[in-house]
Amino acid sequence: MIVPFLDLSAVNAPYREELKEAFARVLHRGWFIAGAELEAFEQEFAQFCQTKYCVGVANGLDALILILEGYKLMGKLKEGDEVIVPGNTFIASILAIYKAGLKPILVDPEETSYNLSLENVHLVTTNKTKAIMAVHLYGQCADAIRLREFCDQNGLLLIEDAAQAHGAIIENKIAGSIGHAAGFSFYPGKNLGALGDGGAITTNDAELYNILMAYRNYGSEKKYHNKYKGLNSRLDEVQAALLRVKLKYLSQDNKIRNQLATQYKTYIQNPLITLPNVLQDRCHVWHLFVVRCKQRDELATHLREQGIHTAIHYPVSPNRQEGYPELQNAFIPLSERLHEEILSLPMSPVHSSDEVQYVSYVINEFNLKKAITDNQYFF
Repeated sequence: MIVPFLDLSAVNAPYREELKEAFARVLHRGWFIAGAELEAFEQEFAQFCQTKYCVGVANGLDALILILEGYKLMGKLKEGDEVIVPGNTFIASILAIYKAGLKPILVDPEETSYNLSLENVHLVTTNKTKAIMAVHLYGQCADAIRLREFCDQNGLLLIEDAAQAHGAIIENKIAGSIGHAAGFSFYPGKNLGALGDGGAITTNDAELYNILMAYRNYGSEKKYHNKYKGLNSRLDEVQAALLRVKLKYLSQDNKIRNQLATQYKTYIQNPLITLPNVLQDRCHVWHLFVVRCKQRDELATHLREQGIHTAIHYPVSPNRQEGYPELQNAFIPLSERLHEEILSLPMSPVHSSDEVQYVSYVINEFNLKKAITDNQYFF
């Protein structure tokens, strides 16, 4: 059996006719930037995230940059302020902080969830700390409720990087509604994926919303009148129309991901494999199903030889990236170990139970003789 890691053609196939209709609607209207489709999507996505406002932007990185720049314009951040961020995140979280003229402070995550550790946040918070960026990694919310409480008590901003967490929930609060603002990515492989690039910001802050609506459009509230030194970062009409179609099915698709994840967790029984942990107060949406294995590269080769495609999210920690020499002294030993051990298994709404069973069977075959030898209690 061949099991692809992700087949975007198959993922979008169930919506093909509706996607064609949405594209035809935009084509017929002849309005391609900042029109009715974007306005409608912003309203619908804000409603989905249970927030007052949504601002569609060009991509997930821009979403984070704009949030930070918006708070600078509001006087809540200034050049050089420190932003705490997990050390095992995708580089976009850290890049956004730099692009906004701020300083990232890397901390290790919780080992239970791989998400931001409030305990470690306490250890690095100083009078220079002005914001925390909580990344909802792999589709499970970080401890955002307690992080928000900590931020409110200490006059800090909580920014959610929700790029992998469309629809994730913690204590009945949905990702994107917990922090002061949140950035989303609609990269094609996300749970809510565009057919190109796209992103959005959600917030309940009216002042931030008004600033960002102008900032994403060259800093212009009125055409040719520029209030800010902004960006050209707009979610276009075509992508907004396509996302409106897929948003209708997001909750349904997330349920399928949950079913497949439950099957993985039931079928995989190999002492060399550490399965992901779902905390009791969370609803995971399984953007990725990530296991740990000290023999990660050998496991990936074993799976590939049996026709199973995998991926690594992510192979190199931020403090080991060539473009970030200033981070090389960051003390994030768990993050570095995770980058060496994690492996993402096939996961999407169009993967089948048979595929999950096959992947699990092949994983259970991996190095099993050695595992039994090393663990005497199996005899």
